[in-house]
Amino acid sequence: MPDSEVTRVLCVAAHPDDLDFALAGTVALWTDKGIEVSYVICTDGQAGGFDLETPRDRVADIRRSEQLEAAAIVGVEDVRFLGGMDGELGVTPGLVHDITAAIRSARPERVVIPSPERDWQRIGRSHPDHLAAGEAAIRAIYPAARNPFAFPALFDQGLEPWTIAETWVMAHPTSNHVVDVTDTFDRKIKAILAHRSQHLEPHTIEDRMRGFLGARGEAAGMPGRLVEAFFVTATG
Repeated sequence: MPDSEVTRVLCVAAHPDDLDFALAGTVALWTDKGIEVSYVICTDGQAGGFDLETPRDRVADIRRSEQLEAAAIVGVEDVRFLGGMDGELGVTPGLVHDITAAIRSARPERVVIPSPERDWQRIGRSHPDHLAAGEAAIRAIYPAARNPFAFPALFDQGLEPWTIAETWVMAHPTSNHVVDVTDTFDRKIKAILAHRSQHLEPHTIEDRMRGFLGARGEAAGMPGRLVEAFFVTATG
């Protein structure tokens, strides 16, 4: 569906910074068009980073703060943290419930999720938390969010059923849709760099991302352009 038919988007991720690496350029394009974008972050990224001096019990607060800063750079004000433990995320009824609640609350036409399918060609994209978040999210999209009899307490709380028209999958083994983010690339980089606790060599990020997104542009027949890629499917 064209962006002109979309008023709200919900993006689900396993960790702080996942969305910034995967689609911050696309999110900036959406918010520039007046589309309301919300983030759902399943864990607080407690196992991330490189600093051995920072007490680990402070990492969750640091990463939440960084994600809020990164989101603001690309025009996102609504960031919802589910508080899961980094490295221990599972496809549980509780996680499906929480994502379902977020969908019914935000009522988006489009939802972006991690791939629940492992990419054997690029295993780094398939962190177990990503797979779990993706599987829980698609279970929330179908059937839970649209089913009035799923998680009846949500209905009692006024969170009525909602059907998602379209689902975008990030880091999927295959892609069928690309977005030209050349004009929002600088904001994407700023959003990534807002996650200061995660970058031992921040000066390398821009060149790495430019090369990666440029290669995607070449593969998509868009030489010289920087693109983010997705697998898009109708789920309405």
